[in-house]
Amino acid sequence: MSFTKDDIITLPNTHLRQKSLRVAYITEDIKQVVQDMIDATLSWDASRNHEVGVALAAVQIDQLYRIIVIRNDLEHKEDRTFTVFINPVITKKEGELSKDYEGCLSVPDIYGKVKRYTKVRVKALDLNGQTIRLTAEGFLARIFQHEIDHLNGLMFIDHIKDDHNAFYHLDEDGKLTKLDYEAVKTDPILWE
Repeated sequence: MSFTKDDIITLPNTHLRQKSLRVAYITEDIKQVVQDMIDATLSWDASRNHEVGVALAAVQIDQLYRIIVIRNDLEHKEDRTFTVFINPVITKKEGELSKDYEGCLSVPDIYGKVKRYTKVRVKALDLNGQTIRLTAEGFLARIFQHEIDHLNGLMFIDHIKDDHNAFYHLDEDGKLTKLDYEAVKTDPILWE
């Protein structure tokens, strides 16, 4: 049975606040979790007119493993391929702190301006258990920081909860409109 967008958990699900566990062995079950993550992301992606599902952490399909998948082409929905990162860690943060918009499949319809490093060095395993080392810059660096936060029980909104000008809503026309800070700050779904 293929996973769909309906299998992606959202706040206030408390599992999103738990730390994920390291993957000790890459088994067939782990490979299935990866496929489920990709299927769920593509299903979500197909349901959205103005957004591209660029990445997902295993916890977002309620699997507490330190696994993330990142789309190979971050701009185009036509590319349905992903790279798998198992037990990813940021070994170094570099560059400057830059504020930009982030959204999350587990925080529906809310975007926020989040400060992130513009460059990170990442170490992980691929699906064959081989070590991957890479340097990510710009949007890809932001994605790694966002997804690895998920593995540690952090959400992007945690980085901006005290910024009165940081929360936005994406309307049906694909335009971002500013949300009222007090309404967001007191929303029990987001801050339970």
